Parts: sequence; C-alpha cells; structure tokens
Amino acid sequence: MGGHIDCYIDCVSPYTYMALTHLRKNRELLLSHGVTIEYHPIFLGGVNVGSGNKPPWTLPAKAKYGKFDLTRSKNHHGLLKIEAPPFFPPLSLLPQRSLCYVKATFPPEVYEETYVHLFEKLWTAPNQVDITQPDNFLAVLEGFGKFSKKEAEDILKAAGEKEWKDKLLENTQKALDLGAFGAPWLWVRNSDGKEEPFFGSDRFHFIWEFLGLPWQDIQILPPKQGDKAKL
Repeated sequence: MGGHIDCYIDCVSPYTYMALTHLRKNRELLLSHGVTIEYHPIFLGGVNVGSGNKPPWTLPAKAKYGKFDLTRSKNHHGLLKIEAPPFFPPLSLLPQRSLCYVKATFPPEVYEETYVHLFEKLWTAPNQVDITQPDNFLAVLEGFGKFSKKEAEDILKAAGEKEWKDKLLENTQKALDLGAFGAPWLWVRNSDGKEEPFFGSDRFHFIWEFLGLPWQDIQILPPKQGDKAKL
C-alpha cells in the first residue's frame, strides 16, 4: 500500500470544505497506510473559465437540485451549519493568494488550520465574514490566534505581490493540466505509481479502492427484530 493525494482546493467551494474536513479526519489513518496528502490553493473561477465549466448556480436545473445535494452532503459530513453567505459568490483571489504564502512560510499544520478557519468564517452561519475584503480578512487572521499582528499583515500584503499571484496562477494551471473542471480536484497516485483524477467530496470510496486500502462499503442492513417492512 501507500500513495499520495494532491488536493486542489478553493475556499469558495463548500464541497471543498467537506473534502478537507474528511481528509483531515482520516489523515492519521491514511498515514498508517503510507498515504500522504498535500493541499494546493487554486482559483476556482479560473478553473471554470479554463475548462469551459459553468458554476452550478448559473444553471437553473442544477441550482434546484443543488439544494438537495448540499443538504445531504452537510448531513453526511456533520457540517450542518454550512450556508451560502449573503455575499455569495465571493471572489476568492485575495485569500487564495494569501494561502499560497501561508503554505510556503508556516508549518503544514498551521497552513491547514488556517484554511479550515477561513472556510468556517466564510461558510458557517450565522456569522459569515466576507474574507475577500482586505479589512475583514486581516481581522479574521488577527483573531485566529496563530499569527502575530505583523504576520497577519504580511499575509494580507502577500496577496498583492507578484510571487504569490504567479503561484496561484501556476497551481490553477496545474489543476487544469490535470483535467480539473471544478473543486475539490484530487489527483491520486497509488503504490504502483499509477495516477488518476477524482472530483468532489463523495468519491472517497473510489479513492480508497484505487489506493488499495482496506475499507468497508455501504450496506443495507436487515430489519431489526419486530420491525415490519412497509409495502
């Protein structure tokens, strides 16, 4: 066994929030099987444009179905407070560029925890914060407890610097080169060196199978004693 998962993510996507939560929950178990994970900030808007995809809320039928799908996914992942913020859809360039800097500057766990914190602030009702606005973003970083005031200011500043603009563009192009049309986009390599793409927050059983991990499928259980089938 063994392998690696490259996860291309953007804080604008609630399904990415679910995937990140699920992978982090299972990180130690995955490591025990020799499977490592790396999270790469991308700009989902750029992926949509580059792939020709359209955001689901722009297609009436998909938007209608999406309300059911989001509720089911929230329940499955235990993230019941996820709601689209009143300023949806936000333009995520500022936080995503800043996260490229955080990833390169701070320990991996701080980087991941920062991502989770930003997801929570953006998507958790009722106190959502528009982190795409510089003043709001800085206040969220300063209130996080992981950064000094100077570090938070440096993170915000990085979003306007060419190095981190270019890094986000590079990550986004890499995802497109790997076939991405949305987020989360997962590029998985198994112990044989074979690589395949996976999309979304509900394909982990396929990923575990591809990686050759032991896992238990969803099963229908027989009725409990005394229960009667409803016909």
